[in-house]
Amino acid sequence: MSTTATDRIEKRILLRAPRSRVWRALTDSKEFGAWFRTAFAEPFRPGARAKGRVTYPGYEHLVWQAMVVKMEHECLFSFNWHPYAVDPNVDYQTEKPTLVEFRLEATKSGTLLVLIESGFAALPADRRLEAFRRNEGGWTQQMKNIENHVA
Repeated sequence: MSTTATDRIEKRILLRAPRSRVWRALTDSKEFGAWFRTAFAEPFRPGARAKGRVTYPGYEHLVWQAMVVKMEHECLFSFNWHPYAVDPNVDYQTEKPTLVEFRLEATKSGTLLVLIESGFAALPADRRLEAFRRNEGGWTQQMKNIENHVA
């Protein structure tokens, strides 16, 4: 697989919910945590670090961390994070993070949600492909999770 083919993940889903509902599910930290399986104490704010305790079975020992980049009302929510950062013995802060973007578009039947995660090519070569594969599969599941959450 070429570096270009493993630098970007893109997922699209048509959600049968108004854009305002999907926006709330993405940008309200409590709602995001409900479908993403992470418990947050603080709200999401652009320029602020978001930190929460993972509640997904088997991963409860992990802390979810990201830097919120943008919150453009009902259009774009984005953050930087360290993908597949699951080894407690590794300092992921030395790596360049990926960018996760959620883009929303109103449609006649609901909201088109486009998820893009980019920047995997900048990860260390020894973990780049694994992080890409894990997140590619993870985002497939998370798209189902948000679909169920907003239904």
